Amino acid sequence: MGERRAIFVTGGGSGIGRAIARYFGERGWFVGLGDVDAQGMEDTLALIPGGFKYAHRFDVRDRDAWDLALQAFETAAGGRIDVVANNAGIPVAGPLHENTREEIDRCIDINLRGVFYGAQAALPFLAKTVPGSCLLNTASAAGIYGAPGSSVYCATKFGVRGMTESLDAEWARLGVNVRSLCPSFIETPLLEKTPNQATNASIRTKVMQAGLEITPAEEAAKAAWDAVHGEKLHWLVGKTAHRVNFAKRWMPGKLRKQMRQMARAFDRE
Repeated sequence: MGERRAIFVTGGGSGIGRAIARYFGERGWFVGLGDVDAQGMEDTLALIPGGFKYAHRFDVRDRDAWDLALQAFETAAGGRIDVVANNAGIPVAGPLHENTREEIDRCIDINLRGVFYGAQAALPFLAKTVPGSCLLNTASAAGIYGAPGSSVYCATKFGVRGMTESLDAEWARLGVNVRSLCPSFIETPLLEKTPNQATNASIRTKVMQAGLEITPAEEAAKAAWDAVHGEKLHWLVGKTAHRVNFAKRWMPGKLRKQMRQMARAFDRE
């Protein structure tokens, strides 16, 4: 195939989205970014070598805006989209009774509704570039087993994993691949945010207090590349994701006990 392949990445203004965009751009792909953060996308574009790059500001919660964004990128990329990385997402944490209605709604709307909208919008474009086209959804280690203090976030990421499995079956007859990334804590600006409005401590602080590792964003980008070119359905990123996945399969009772101990530790803070 002589044509330059093209990937569109939501949440491309920072974090995992930026890392994916750079990784694919450095390997000769035409890269499109989608985000609400125009300056963040400009900063990402500056890191991608060459001239095959494009940015489109839109909100993943807007279904019509998805169609416009992908149509514009397909035109910019010379008439093709090979991969849509459904990556945009936000964190929210803390005990459920402390989460505000606005926090719950925003997390579900961006992390779940936006991913469904992206899948719907992406299919007509990806169906034109089979074989090898791929919908890549960013789930999380939080979608493997529900952790205390993260019920809303975990629910959205469980949803992304479930949707990935459903669409893997639905779209197989069309030749469109569907994959998910399941990263644990990744070195991104999201770590500097507070998990909810009821606390001043950053997510990074909570992660460090729990003794968990923080994985470089480049590892998530490499996993994205491998997912697009590989056969596995779910791609784990980081030691924590692998440990949780192993424990859920082989030591579910021990994992449940650990999660309850973690919840009690949070209560003492």
